[in-house]
Amino acid sequence: MKKIITIIVALSAFLLALDSAYAQVGQPYIHDPSTIVKCDGKYYTFGTGSGGLISEDGWTWHSGAVRPGGGAAPDAIKLGDRYLVGYNTFGGGLGGGHANKIMVMWNKTLDPDSPDFEYSEAFSVAESLPDEDCDAIDLGLMLDPSTGRLFCVYGTYFGYIRQVELDPVTGQRLPGNKAIDVARNCEASQMMYNDGWYYLLGTHGTCCDGVNSSYNIVVGRSRNPNGPFIDNVGRSMLQGGGKSVITAEPRLIGPGHFGRYIEEEGVEKMSFHWEADLDQSGASVLGIRPLLWKDGWPVAGKAFDPGTYEIKSMRSGYALQIDVEFIRAQGGMRRRGSDVNEPVVAIEGQKLEDVIGTWPEGVIGVKNDFFLARPQQKWSVIPVPEAGGYLGGPYYKIVIEGTNRALAANAEAELEAVPEFTGAPEQLWRIDQLTDGTFRIMPKEVPGHSEPLALVSLGDNSATLAPFNFHSDNSKWDFVAITK
Repeated sequence: MKKIITIIVALSAFLLALDSAYAQVGQPYIHDPSTIVKCDGKYYTFGTGSGGLISEDGWTWHSGAVRPGGGAAPDAIKLGDRYLVGYNTFGGGLGGGHANKIMVMWNKTLDPDSPDFEYSEAFSVAESLPDEDCDAIDLGLMLDPSTGRLFCVYGTYFGYIRQVELDPVTGQRLPGNKAIDVARNCEASQMMYNDGWYYLLGTHGTCCDGVNSSYNIVVGRSRNPNGPFIDNVGRSMLQGGGKSVITAEPRLIGPGHFGRYIEEEGVEKMSFHWEADLDQSGASVLGIRPLLWKDGWPVAGKAFDPGTYEIKSMRSGYALQIDVEFIRAQGGMRRRGSDVNEPVVAIEGQKLEDVIGTWPEGVIGVKNDFFLARPQQKWSVIPVPEAGGYLGGPYYKIVIEGTNRALAANAEAELEAVPEFTGAPEQLWRIDQLTDGTFRIMPKEVPGHSEPLALVSLGDNSATLAPFNFHSDNSKWDFVAITK
């Protein structure tokens, strides 16, 4: 009995760790995080207060980012070879008044250990008066990639969300620029540009109430950077409209403060905070999810669930498998008899023990083939916590279900299945959900190769490693869950 209880406790701890992996790991405690910015190979985000988080890999976070000025709800953006960091001077309407200022400052680096680390004197780019119908708080910065114009939005649900335009060289507000109203009934606003559209994201609901916070992120869009921003059913954000981007989940409550991070074409992430992570004492923590685009709208992707999958090529629909002899399963072509009362009998699928004795003991090649739910086509995808991760996710091992035979990259930049998983870098896999909802699969390292390579269908039946190309279905895969 004691042994059974120990196993149950260990299993519960493992499942709890998987649930917690939906948020970031380490010490990801932050509220009102800024957009994530990369500087000299590290990731940074700033929060309410005077500090923020740093990550070497984008998955494990710790305190250490430095931002003077205090205040709340900062944002950060890289402009050329400098970083513009902004914050507000007070806490907004919750403090009983609306007097506030949006302050910004420059730095050459975000690394507090660098000799070049020195913030400029902060200066104001927007403000609100005590009796104004707007709080100058919760700024969001966006550089328009199509025009080079720099916009700043700010405000809370105590009044309007407003927009001003800044000089991208000086960071100062453009002379004569007047603030315009772009939304209401939301806060923590942010703008972004995609495929000819300008998007305004805001956070609906209530914050700062832990597990009772109702924060959720919404969006509207416009062809004009000044709006009007309209949602998917024609409501203006000036009337409180907004299409849902992400809402609470069973163990993660209150997503708010959207930020966009583009790694490369087709690979985008969204950052935010969860008001309460029930698996981390209800603390406010950093969240990162894939950012998808569906019918012209941004949507939060899902955290990748460990499990057993068919790994399906988007090129051909064929399944990734180890290259072993095809063993016929029991049950050829059968016809029902004329007796309608003849019992229906379920036929068991082919099992691992039926075929594993025919597999070679050493390294086995990997290919694509028709999916027939055979043991050589069933891959268990399992996080490896001690291996670290990448922006938004842990590294995984990919093994044939029921075995420790692991998918690996070799020095010829080819795929193989090795007899045992050892934790070597070539056996660790990064899984990114792409903006179209499909997946990129990449080894942490390819022996003897410095350039990143991804799992690619060279032909209908050939699987290999090659540079990732978002515009080719050869580079895209799907994970189809296999249930018993």
